[in-house]
Amino acid sequence: MNQKNRKNLYRIFCAVLLVIGIYLVAELTVSGTLDFKLIVIFIFLLIVILWAAADWKLTNELLQNQEKELRMYQLYIQPLEELVKEIRAKQHEFDNHMNAILSMHLTVDNYEELVEQQSRYIQEVRMDGASQYLPLLRISDKVLAGFLYSKIISAPEDVQTDVEVNNWQILSGMSEHWLIEVVGVLVDNAYESGSKKVKIFLDSRDDKMIFEILNQYQRLPYEEIGRFFENGYTTKTFDTEKHGLGLYRAKRIVEKSGGSILAGQEEIAGENYIHFTIEI
Repeated sequence: MNQKNRKNLYRIFCAVLLVIGIYLVAELTVSGTLDFKLIVIFIFLLIVILWAAADWKLTNELLQNQEKELRMYQLYIQPLEELVKEIRAKQHEFDNHMNAILSMHLTVDNYEELVEQQSRYIQEVRMDGASQYLPLLRISDKVLAGFLYSKIISAPEDVQTDVEVNNWQILSGMSEHWLIEVVGVLVDNAYESGSKKVKIFLDSRDDKMIFEILNQYQRLPYEEIGRFFENGYTTKTFDTEKHGLGLYRAKRIVEKSGGSILAGQEEIAGENYIHFTIEI
């Protein structure tokens, strides 16, 4: 019997018990045989039924959350494992490049030319961008790491993503599946904005996770930024009926979990960035 059938059967059972109890009370009242003891017994049975229903609901929600987190673990650990395989596969190639760089002094006559050739060679043999995501391998939350890596590698090819991790031990007071949903909203917004530069920062202080994401974007009036979390509000000009709910829902989830989410903008190297910060 699946979970849905068990739920329906339990509801029917509780409803039948309640109907029988009400019928017995009415019958005994009409016959004049209802006394205080029977009333106490009926109230006690009613409390037991209500308590069992509430306990079942809480247990069911807990099991559903655990199932969601297990599915996420299975889904997002695989991309992280792929990154590990990619780094390992390039390790031998990287060692060969290092030997080539170290041996250049045997064929170059002067110091200036040696420095120039080594610098040029290093730029040419960068590890296809994989090395910049190495910090994700080291953080304690492997589900979050796998999720972020899967988002980064599926982003448009012309988008440059920088990742910085300031604390390997990522702690959060939010359940894993809610955390992934909230972070996913912010990451999707950054990549769907048309920005060519995205910056991601991860930190943990005082047993709270701090997640920041910035995407290059035109400067907006502060009144418009203040509306980001309104239900139905969006800056997108396409499929507007499908947008405008993500940030609103993300804010509700974060605040329900006792955290905070902020939006702003700042200038970096002469370019404007939309900046979201979560502390949870």
